[in-house]
Amino acid sequence: MKPTVFENVRLIDPASNTDRPGRLLVQNGVIAGTDAPQAEGMPDGADVIDGGGQLVLCPGLVDMRVTIGEPGYEYRETVLSAARAAVAGGITTIAVLPNTSPTIDNPALARLLRARGEETGMIDILPYGALTRECAGKEMAEIGLLAEAGAIAFTDGPHAIADSRMMRQMLTYARGFNALIVQHPEDPSLARGGCATDGELATRLGLPGIPAAAEAILIARDLRLARMTGGRLHFGHVSTAEGLDLIRNAKADGLRVSCDTAPPYFDLNETVIGDFRTYAKLSPPLRTEADRRAVSAALADGTIDAIASDHMPCDADDKRQPFAVAAAGGTGLCTLLAVTLAQVHAGHLGMMEAIGLLTHRPAAVLGSKAGTLAVGEPADLCLFNPDTAWVVRAGDLPGKAQNTPFDGRALEGRVLGTWKKGVRVFGAQAA
Repeated sequence: MKPTVFENVRLIDPASNTDRPGRLLVQNGVIAGTDAPQAEGMPDGADVIDGGGQLVLCPGLVDMRVTIGEPGYEYRETVLSAARAAVAGGITTIAVLPNTSPTIDNPALARLLRARGEETGMIDILPYGALTRECAGKEMAEIGLLAEAGAIAFTDGPHAIADSRMMRQMLTYARGFNALIVQHPEDPSLARGGCATDGELATRLGLPGIPAAAEAILIARDLRLARMTGGRLHFGHVSTAEGLDLIRNAKADGLRVSCDTAPPYFDLNETVIGDFRTYAKLSPPLRTEADRRAVSAALADGTIDAIASDHMPCDADDKRQPFAVAAAGGTGLCTLLAVTLAQVHAGHLGMMEAIGLLTHRPAAVLGSKAGTLAVGEPADLCLFNPDTAWVVRAGDLPGKAQNTPFDGRALEGRVLGTWKKGVRVFGAQAA
């Protein structure tokens, strides 16, 4: 493997609080050093990539909430097609939800997913283990054995644990080996049958509504259970001001709680479903403008620990239905960085903070060593131009699934290259 030198780039590594012009050397698949621009000692025969003082080099992104179709739903997405979409978005590590068929509720399947990621040569897969058998919410899965097999945390994916007694037992049991429980924050009884946020818009469109309070109600319950048990608790794709206020206060009280959100909840609001656009039907549903602004503010003040793509592949038949019965979910791998950068361009986030929410902060939540430019670590890298403009077009995206809620959205920020362990896996020179 030839050495690679990145010259005249803006190095951003939130894990070490680095944001400066510089150069980075990759040798034998690992980061060998970072120096000031034009430093001496260029290795013989090195591939040189010149950023021209404009390009940003950061760690490969870490996406902590991804659904893929394999096993069981390969017509929607395979590991390979998801990997191609991920690296096109600068992502080199994905945490995969367990709601496949069969579900990831046994150790062999957890090990298989890790191996499938390695086979691609493009991404690492960190599998979530199912909290309950078949993600059915009735019987606890063998989470101890799943942890030994490499499960990074435990969740039932898009399904909330409705039973309070069971949730308490899971938090208590998981505490014994410091495992992380990840909850879909939505009261199932309030959400049942709904497809849009309850309110004036849903009423006018004749759509069954889900009260925004369904999120806060489940968050409040689980925070109380976390206080009782001392367990580690994470809430996925938080989308309301009320839910974020509860999490913010719990953190101030010292609870071991964290949360993430996804780009639709800080970039879009419920008005985009006004023409019954099923590509914008998500779970949780898109919220009011006030909630969108609250999510943006929570990114800036540190309440939110990570931005995840919440990638949920659907095929055309899943979405070519009346809005109320169409499948919920949107793709998000290749748009994750650019939509996040919209918050930077708007002045709501600094570049360092935005990259941190996509790299070392989700890695820290999951206990992964990914998301850093530290010397000696694998050279998982993302090179991008933060100012390149492009338009999202469903049908033209990498990967199988095209159900993006951002169809037609003009964005600034384009990934130019992605490296996995020093090998270019996306960009002009990718194999």
